[in-house]
Amino acid sequence: MAKKESPEQTGCPEGIQTNFRNNMTYGDYLQLDQILDAQNPLSNHHDEMLFVVIHQTSELWMKQMIHELQAAIQHIVSDNIASALKMLSRVSRIQSQVIQSWDVLSTLTPAEYIEFRNSLAQSSGFQSYQYRMIEFYLGRKSTPILEIYSHKDEVKNMLEGALEQPSLYDVAIQSLAKGGFHISSAVLERDWTKPYKADEGVEAAWLKVYQDVNQYWIYYQLAEKLVDVEDWMQQWRFRHMKTVERIIGFKRGTGGSPGVPYLRSTMEHSFFPELWALRTKL
Repeated sequence: MAKKESPEQTGCPEGIQTNFRNNMTYGDYLQLDQILDAQNPLSNHHDEMLFVVIHQTSELWMKQMIHELQAAIQHIVSDNIASALKMLSRVSRIQSQVIQSWDVLSTLTPAEYIEFRNSLAQSSGFQSYQYRMIEFYLGRKSTPILEIYSHKDEVKNMLEGALEQPSLYDVAIQSLAKGGFHISSAVLERDWTKPYKADEGVEAAWLKVYQDVNQYWIYYQLAEKLVDVEDWMQQWRFRHMKTVERIIGFKRGTGGSPGVPYLRSTMEHSFFPELWALRTKL
């Protein structure tokens, strides 16, 4: 009679579920069949798989960022800033993950990338609608950019919704006004579809917060979380720009963008300008 193996020998701990004929598995819950079947390189080059996986995982992280930013905006509007702080902290942690992914992609050499670059045709990361959503939620609005998505009504409508609503920074400024700080009506009632421009009154309000941290602790925390998000965003932009320069130099992007010069220009933009300017005046 064969000796029965112990759980340690079989590698299956005692009591572990093994019958999944009528039960949901880990793979079922995560829909791994669909996710892991979504990597379909168009060339026969080994390194295209890396290129696909990096960009797909970045899009998944951006989906979570959008989820957190939407909720943070709603919490600030509802005067629940404390809950928004947790979500903004999570956004920053996600940003750090996406930044690290550029380090992996930078293992792709120019000679390797050129072997499958033509397979991309006119597709480009510049067309990422989730990245546009993040920019819109952070306040960098642009109506002309919507033309890129005119072939997909659902995507364009979603972007238009984000374009037309107050950004994360707009609702933070509205919260300052509700907290008793003087904010001009020109700021509080501005056209949300336009990019935010720095305002002296807003800077004065944030400066007052930083000059009396104890009294305005919740606004101080909110301000620092916003600075964290922008700081990581700039690092994300920088790593993106340097990775592109490392792999393709100053060639134009596959979608027709100027490539490195365009990416470099984005680093000159500030989402929350007053929060940076006040540091010189403290």
